[in-house]
Amino acid sequence: MKKLMWMGCLSYLVIGIAHVVGGAVLEQLIDYYGLTYKDGGQWIMNQFLGFLAGVLLAPTLTARVGKRGAVLLAMGALTIAEAAYSLLLPWGWMLAFAPIAGIGFGMTEAIVGAAVIDLMKGKASAMSRLETFFGIGALIIPITAAYLIQQQVWQLSFPILAAMAGITFVLWLTMSFGSLDDSLGPKRVEAGEQRRDNADGHSGKRTASSAGAGRGWLGYPAKSLPFLFLSALFFLIYVGVEMSFSNYLPSMLIERTGMKESSAAAALSLFWGTMVFGRLFAGVLADRMGHASYLAVFSAGAACAFVGMAATASEGWMLVLVAFSGLFFSGLFGIALVYANGLLPGMTERTTSLLVALGGVGGAILPRLTGWFMDNYPVRTTMWSIASTVVILLLVLIAWLGFGKKQQQLIGDKKAAPS
Repeated sequence: MKKLMWMGCLSYLVIGIAHVVGGAVLEQLIDYYGLTYKDGGQWIMNQFLGFLAGVLLAPTLTARVGKRGAVLLAMGALTIAEAAYSLLLPWGWMLAFAPIAGIGFGMTEAIVGAAVIDLMKGKASAMSRLETFFGIGALIIPITAAYLIQQQVWQLSFPILAAMAGITFVLWLTMSFGSLDDSLGPKRVEAGEQRRDNADGHSGKRTASSAGAGRGWLGYPAKSLPFLFLSALFFLIYVGVEMSFSNYLPSMLIERTGMKESSAAAALSLFWGTMVFGRLFAGVLADRMGHASYLAVFSAGAACAFVGMAATASEGWMLVLVAFSGLFFSGLFGIALVYANGLLPGMTERTTSLLVALGGVGGAILPRLTGWFMDNYPVRTTMWSIASTVVILLLVLIAWLGFGKKQQQLIGDKKAAPS
């Protein structure tokens, strides 16, 4: 179990780098190819369309080739795409390989995340550990990119990621996880066992979920759909904001404060650095405070930080607020995923894939929209648009938590009902 957890952490480290590497060198790519921010946004959007496809494909591929096989396909796709980026091919080819990269890190995130939530019985600390390594990856690459930009070899960011993805691929291929190896393989045996269980009248998690299929959508009870809808909306907005902000932060700092390119790329590391710091404690805090209370307090703090950034042009204050935004954003994704799965029991794999997929939709649409704002309006307008979106995120969360209380009562009523 520990070995699998550490492989999950390594995989999240790699996909953390993959999520952020584009934003770290976006300014240099735009200059190299002679593009607009809108074109850069299209490249990021293509990656997240691939991310969406990878997440949606994950349950089907997992059933056919197993978790290990699906992660191998994902890491292989990411390795190939980043190797292609390394060649700085014509822009049309860069756009073509972008969805392949997205499939790679999207599928990995969904499969590994669902596996850990299942194996660790929904403990926030386990998901927080994965998210911490995601944050470390997202922290490392801007620091590395800043150094490479100073040395005028920024394009080496891509082969570094390709090498790390390739090493992770080899480790997944060759490593044994002992008694867990069978559970990481194809699900044909598990499906057979499930059919036998159903014939014998036993009820497991899958049986419980399928029992509600006729009453709702995708196996979810009809009364749970408002909670599910708000869960999806929260993830769509959150991931969209996080990707918009992290991909365009260096560019916004350069235009807003006149910061040097290398310093602006390093400032992205400040955001991810406080992300990592916050994630070290997010799981413990959430378990002590309660998941709902944690989400409410930290979402409100994030809204204040982003509004403050939009309101100031001071380089010093901007950096302080960038740090606070990373701190407040640090645990939202992981804790929200655990919170949603906890109130939709028996549907972990499907719920995780669905919510991560909707996050991918936000990660595709909002950066594209942010690129359009950057091209057509002053950077201050772009920053206010991001701040307004974070305020909307807070309002969605308030509604989501309200329906969460109703969902909790619904689960309690089902448990109390006589069998």
